[in-house]
Amino acid sequence: MIFFAPLGALLVAIVLLDAFETMVLPRRIDRRLRFARIFYRVIWLPTAALARRPWMTGARDNVLGFFGPLSIILLFVSWAAALILGFGVLQWSLGSHLLTDGHATSFGGDVYMSGTTFFTLGLGDVRPDSTAARVITVIESGTGFGFLALVIGYLPVLYQAFSRREVSISLLDARAGSPPSAGEMLRRYGGHEGTSSLDDLFLEWERHAADLLESHLSYPILAYFRSQHERQSWLAALTAILDTSSLILAASDGSELRPAKLAFAMVRHALIDMSQIFATESRPLEEPRLSAEDMVRINSLLAASGLPELDAEAQRRLNLLRVSYEPHANALAEFLLFSLPPWLPPPDQLDDWQSAAEE
Repeated sequence: MIFFAPLGALLVAIVLLDAFETMVLPRRIDRRLRFARIFYRVIWLPTAALARRPWMTGARDNVLGFFGPLSIILLFVSWAAALILGFGVLQWSLGSHLLTDGHATSFGGDVYMSGTTFFTLGLGDVRPDSTAARVITVIESGTGFGFLALVIGYLPVLYQAFSRREVSISLLDARAGSPPSAGEMLRRYGGHEGTSSLDDLFLEWERHAADLLESHLSYPILAYFRSQHERQSWLAALTAILDTSSLILAASDGSELRPAKLAFAMVRHALIDMSQIFATESRPLEEPRLSAEDMVRINSLLAASGLPELDAEAQRRLNLLRVSYEPHANALAEFLLFSLPPWLPPPDQLDDWQSAAEE
């Protein structure tokens, strides 16, 4: 049985390292095989397959809204179960030097002892009966105490990052519609001061995108958290800002490019890094989001905003910019079951703040 000791120690080490990397260590983008990565792949793929069923259309967002918070709880439970099992294997591999009313225990008793020790219950009905067993018991007790403290401290940080993201998305509702769209943004910011107001918005979203990149790179779990409204999402917000900034870059004569350039670069950076986190291959759209009819309306909105209309050369520049981000946004949308925003809003579309007032 002693040969199973390295297996138990390896299981404990893998789980502790994974919990440390997930909750404490700010990570770089990598595709290394990890417990949490496997866990989320295992539970997300069947959940997504279920949500794609036609009969789930009406309840899809509600069901997926439970996934993010519930998956965190399941991840913590999985970590704890793996640690308890690992320490139980260690006790068993050393010969089960535990006593219950004077009688030696079996493997089940080792796991039970590991569980009561991990959660620091101190029941006393099972106790170690050798020096090695006592050492393992003390180590597990400290590990369990530290693990539970780490979990308690992790949740507030996670939800603070989620709240910051949702504030930015909610502010975009009155500025770009629900769902947000480049055409609606141009319409609402059109007029005499339209371009300067858009510059302020681009500067805001340059910082919002940087904050989202930092928080979601450190805590990829946040990407599964849905927004409070069905027509809003972090992916739709990023895509709408990219659409609008690419329009400005393609149409502008160069006098108002810097804020749009900075916003486009930062938002695209966040989008590409998120696609790398989930290892989604770029996927061109089956149908273009911007049709020829939509382009006519876009040109009228550009003219109302004091910007030149898109001629053939400007449309070529716009298409090049779109190719640099739309396939990645589409791949993320298909994987996470989000909807990409339209370039132009549907007719007579109410914002979420307006529709909420009428409910």
